[in-house]
Amino acid sequence: MIVIKNRSARNIIKAAVPFIIVPSLTVLGAVAFDRKRHIIISLAIAVSALLLFAAGFEKKSTGTRRLVLTAVMTALCFAGRFIPFLKPITALTIITGMYLGGEAGFLVGAMTAILSNFYFGQGPWTAFQMLAWGTIGLFAGILSSPLRRSRVFLLAYGFICGIAYSFIMDIWTVLWYAEGFSLKLYGAALVTAIPYTASYCISNVLFLYVLAKPFGDKLGRIKLKYGV
Repeated sequence: MIVIKNRSARNIIKAAVPFIIVPSLTVLGAVAFDRKRHIIISLAIAVSALLLFAAGFEKKSTGTRRLVLTAVMTALCFAGRFIPFLKPITALTIITGMYLGGEAGFLVGAMTAILSNFYFGQGPWTAFQMLAWGTIGLFAGILSSPLRRSRVFLLAYGFICGIAYSFIMDIWTVLWYAEGFSLKLYGAALVTAIPYTASYCISNVLFLYVLAKPFGDKLGRIKLKYGV
């Protein structure tokens, strides 16, 4: 387990990885890399997500325990992607960010996308999925206090995340279709995707309503018991 002890370095990584490095890699992969080399971008984002995770803790023992919990949540998200129609991936990513921190939420979201796509199919879209789910988990960590206090706010966040996921993925749709970005095509893509966006929003609200409390209680007890 890598431990980044310098506080300034950790702060730089926490800001640069999710807001500069990963978005830049995602766009670069879409406009400059062909389909045969897309996996390079996805792996680079995965390494960046691991670096961000390592920047989130100071002690090796705490980081190792947190990594185990994060791996379990990633496995649950991976399994959840095989559920037809309504999927719990975003909800579980949000719960991870709420209780294990934004870095863990980002890692779960990003790793779920790349790992599950070894079954569902890798492509340039993988990087956009990693960015979308990772960012959702990151902001769940940033907003953890109000999300844990208010179920209404939590469900509203899940609903908004369904829209945000669709907005991010439709950027890839336009880049793939037009080989460049067009606001007109982007608007058309968003309108066409409304049924899918609605399913994302419903899934997030439903699974957060059902899973947030039991998962939160268990993760809270584990954190208290093992000092995570």
